[in-house]
Amino acid sequence: MSKADYSLSSPVIIAEGLGKTYRTGFWLNQSVSSLQNCSLTVNRGETFGILGANGAGKTTLLKILLGIIRPTAGSGTILGQALGDRATKQKIGYLPENAYYYDYLTGWELLDFLGSLFQIEPVQRRQRIAELLDLVGLPQSAARKKQIRQYSKGMVQRIGVAQALINDPELIFLDEPMSGLDPVGRYQIREIILKLKQQQKTVFFNTHILSDVEIVCDRIGILNRGELICLGSLDQLLGTSQTYQVQGKGSNPEQLQPWISNLTFAADTWRGELTGEPQAFIAALSHTSGHLTHLQEARPTLEEFFIQQIRQAGHRS
Repeated sequence: MSKADYSLSSPVIIAEGLGKTYRTGFWLNQSVSSLQNCSLTVNRGETFGILGANGAGKTTLLKILLGIIRPTAGSGTILGQALGDRATKQKIGYLPENAYYYDYLTGWELLDFLGSLFQIEPVQRRQRIAELLDLVGLPQSAARKKQIRQYSKGMVQRIGVAQALINDPELIFLDEPMSGLDPVGRYQIREIILKLKQQQKTVFFNTHILSDVEIVCDRIGILNRGELICLGSLDQLLGTSQTYQVQGKGSNPEQLQPWISNLTFAADTWRGELTGEPQAFIAALSHTSGHLTHLQEARPTLEEFFIQQIRQAGHRS
C-alpha cells in the first residue's frame, strides 16, 4: 500500500499470515514455532487487546509488528507502510514489558532526552512533558527531583507510558502494561489507557490479566501456542444475552414461574433463569416471602470464555 492509498479510514494495523520460527540446538537443527499464520486488522481509534498465557506468542507478535524482529512467514502494514518502515516509527509509541531506564536520571530528564531524540523543540518539549506527567498522574516535583532508581514499580510504569507518548504517536504498543503491579497500579494504568481512548488514540496491547481487558478493549484476540484461535468484540465472542442466573430462598413456584424459566427447587432454595428486568423482578419479589441471594448475567465472563477456548484448542491439537 502506498502513501497515496492510505487514508484515515484504512486499518492502522494489517497482519496477514504472520509466522515466526526460531532455530535451536547446538547445530541449529531444531525449530520452535513461536507464531503461526496470524492474521488480524486493527482500526483507527480502536483499543485492541491480545490475550494469552505466558509463552503464547503475544510479545513475538508485538515485536514483529514493531519491526524489532522479522517474520519467517507472512506480511503486514503499519499506518499504510510495510512492517519495519523507519519513517513510520516516528508515529509509534512503545512500552516494553521489562523496560530499563538509566537509574540515575530523573523522570523529567528521561522524557527530555527522549523528546530531543524526536527533535522536539525545547519549549514545546517542556510543555509536552508537563502534559504527559499530568496524564499519567505523576507529580512534577517527583519527576524533577527523584531519580528513577527511587521509583516504585507503579511509578516506573507510569513514566514508561509517558515516554511512549512523548512523540504524540498515532499508534501505541503496550507490552504487558499491568504486569507486576498491585491493584492500585493496575487501576492507574487502566485509567491512562481509557484516557488515550478518549483522545482517539489507537492502542494495541497484550496481557494475561483478563479483568482489565473487559473494561478497556473494543476488540480482542486470543493466542494459544502461537495460534490466533479467536478474534472479535466482547459481544461477538461472549454474546449479548440479557438473561440472568438467579438464586434465592423462600416464596413458591406460582409466584416465581411468571419471571423465571427452568425453575428448580431444592429444600428452601430455588434457582433458574430470569428473562425479565432485574429491577422489576426484585420489586415483585419484595411482595412475597422470598428473597434473592444471587444474580449474575447468563453470558460467560471473559475468564470463563478464555479457559473454554484454551481447553478446546488443546483437545483439537
